[in-house]
Amino acid sequence: MNLSDWTRRERPGQWPLTGARVALEPLDWAAHGEGLYQAVAAPTVKDIWDYMPIGPFQDQAQFEEIFELVRVNQGWETLVIRKGNRGKVLGMASYMRIREGHGSAEIGCVAFGRDLKRSPEATEAMFLMAAHVFDELGYRRYEWKCHNGNAASRRAAERFGFAFEGVFRNDMVVKGKNRDTAWFAMTNEDWPGLKTAFEKWLAPKNFDAAGEQKRKLESFRS
Repeated sequence: MNLSDWTRRERPGQWPLTGARVALEPLDWAAHGEGLYQAVAAPTVKDIWDYMPIGPFQDQAQFEEIFELVRVNQGWETLVIRKGNRGKVLGMASYMRIREGHGSAEIGCVAFGRDLKRSPEATEAMFLMAAHVFDELGYRRYEWKCHNGNAASRRAAERFGFAFEGVFRNDMVVKGKNRDTAWFAMTNEDWPGLKTAFEKWLAPKNFDAAGEQKRKLESFRS
């Protein structure tokens, strides 16, 4: 593969992304703090942080302080997921391990509130973030990594079209425990087929009057 004409790419997550069901906005604590805390960090949803390197949190102030410290130190670009245009805050996800010179980024710290989990809105949010890096910025690689014991995250990665690449054993010590890290990724070669599958699944005709899917996302890739 000849990449002699390759040029450094822009950093992702610098502007809003808008779909039919959700809008994603760069994190602004003044605008999003209270809604984000209630959606993903309040005591009633603390299980969201079971496999995360940080959390759970005592209150909103601690959530904002710790998350912002980690986000800035690690160079994350966090997008807040809203219902529709300027609607209820539903969750968040971050671009991580951003390597503009290589055209590679990871999606991580994916925190879906109860109203977002297993919903078309969640799928559209993941589609918008992938389309942003591949279609708008011309990235070559998009990663998903998780604790190997996090079965829900592994299933989500595979459903969204990330290919399993292996397990890094004894990769990290998180909250006093070993973490083996499962790696998944999609590339710019994979993206055209994955994009078509997302678009077909998200189309209104794939949902019945009750809002239930007629076909699974994976079926559009087979």
